[in-house]
Amino acid sequence: MDNLNLPLRLVLSFNLLLLLPCCCCCCSVAPPLPILPLPNAFQIQWQLSHMSLFFHFGLNTFTGQEWGSGHVHPSLFNPTNLNATHWIHLAKVNGFNRVILTAKHHDGFCLWPSQYTNYSVRSSPWKAGTGDVLADLSAAAKLAGVDLGIYLSPWDRHEHCYGDTLLYNQFYLAQMTELLTRYGEIKDVFLDGAKGEGEKDMEYFFHTWFSLIHQLQPAAIIFSDAGPDTRWVGNELGLGASTCWSIYNSSLTPIAGIYNDPRYAAEGDPAGHEWVPALCDVSIRPGWFWHPSELPKSAINLLEIYYKSVGRNCHLLLNVPPNSSGLISPEDIQVLQGFTELRRSIFSHNLAINALLEASSTRGEGGGRGGTCDSQFSPYNVLKEGIYTYWAPEEYQSSWILYIDLQELVSFNVLQLQEPIQMGQRVSEFHLEALHQDDVWKRVTNGTTIGYQRLLMFPKVKSQHLKLVIGKSRADPLISYLGIYMDPVTIWSSIYDDTVLTSHFNATQVIHIITQDNSHTATSTATM
Repeated sequence: MDNLNLPLRLVLSFNLLLLLPCCCCCCSVAPPLPILPLPNAFQIQWQLSHMSLFFHFGLNTFTGQEWGSGHVHPSLFNPTNLNATHWIHLAKVNGFNRVILTAKHHDGFCLWPSQYTNYSVRSSPWKAGTGDVLADLSAAAKLAGVDLGIYLSPWDRHEHCYGDTLLYNQFYLAQMTELLTRYGEIKDVFLDGAKGEGEKDMEYFFHTWFSLIHQLQPAAIIFSDAGPDTRWVGNELGLGASTCWSIYNSSLTPIAGIYNDPRYAAEGDPAGHEWVPALCDVSIRPGWFWHPSELPKSAINLLEIYYKSVGRNCHLLLNVPPNSSGLISPEDIQVLQGFTELRRSIFSHNLAINALLEASSTRGEGGGRGGTCDSQFSPYNVLKEGIYTYWAPEEYQSSWILYIDLQELVSFNVLQLQEPIQMGQRVSEFHLEALHQDDVWKRVTNGTTIGYQRLLMFPKVKSQHLKLVIGKSRADPLISYLGIYMDPVTIWSSIYDDTVLTSHFNATQVIHIITQDNSHTATSTATM
């Protein structure tokens, strides 16, 4: 090579360099390891939907009862104006992409023409006995792209074999098979253990039921007191716990039994080995079935429930019962529309959307403060909607902080946070600070778990500079979304003062437990 002239030597050297492996940092950094347990794809879809509508409908709608006797004649069932398309439209335009129908409630009356009993719509005057409520709802839901679920009560006050464990479990599975094979895709199966005091002893073969459901409808999410896919939060007020893990040990909670530890059911378990997120159920009216003498909650009441359910890493199941004509009552529609408008007015615009962000560290960029916009794990990812992009800090850090410059003074009273739950639930302690005019950082609000979504409300703050501090986490914390909002309508004290009446509805004995949030109160600090 010494005999080669200089230009040719430079060309050859450059070509050799092209053949060598690149040692610069041009390759993508691998994501952090997920932390177990993880949700399956159907659980992620369920949590992303965050709200469902429940339709309690049946003979009770015509009798004024909540728990029917099982002896009311089917001739009373005659919803002459029933319009399932109307139900589904109401759900979809108000942000509910999943619905559940009480295909059979405790009275045993079936809203589909079951071949295993005459106590069904087939024996009613509605459509001269040819009607099928579930078929109508299934067709309407499919056309609108809304997911359909069914409630099939284990307790059956009409069926004569109830009390005979073998015969009734066979009967129940036969009806479940009808529901899961005749009506297309079923996305939710809601099971409870409700049974009146003094009723026949009955052993339900829950695990056999679970296996059959997943066999016939692999995408279905099964709800019961303790899973396997989602769990009950422990009250019918729609209220989640301030700390709520989607992680759980279902073996520690009985199905259709008395809760020995209601707090465990509500809060979950950071050391659990199953992913079983919590469901909050509540009715828009005092009762679960429509009664002409009852009025619905207000839209602001529903917004408060939203903060304490969806805003606490729970899925909200809101019951809106059709009336005796087969339609949703106008007063209920008005409340739902008001609830939707309140959510839109508050959460449609993130006040931090144009903020400048820095992080205490960013994965793949070393341990220093910073984080560019185009980094794979950039802090700017928290301003993108969705859980599949997120800020990730560098590993082995002693602090995890996001610095937020809103670029102008902004008034706000709501913080929204989300974790990428497909990577596991991680954060167990965090707080938000604001820089005041005296250049002193003051704590605005604090919380424990985040999960799919956390909403925190607090007294109004006006500031330009904020910082989100993660205090504790099961692994390196990951944040997929951060939002700042102004809620001008909700009374802060109604969210912060969290007295919950827990009433077990799935047992022969009802237990009332008053729990009081004992969080420290301060004028500038709040937990919700």
